[in-house]
Amino acid sequence: MVDNPFTELSLERAIDLRWTLRDIQARRLKMSPVSIEDLRVLTDLGLIELRDEGPVLTQAGTAVLNG
Repeated sequence: MVDNPFTELSLERAIDLRWTLRDIQARRLKMSPVSIEDLRVLTDLGLIELRDEGPVLTQAGTAVLNG
């Protein structure tokens, strides 16, 4: 079982960030733009990396969605 990286956040914020991870994974960023703040939080948590082609999930980010 994967540790929950969102334990310090409110339930609403955690749900929003999980949806953001799903949007990044599915490459729906044109339809659902991601805020700079969400990118910062997810990067700080080690769940995404910012690359030339845009944000991508790390192994930890994938584990959060699959866990």
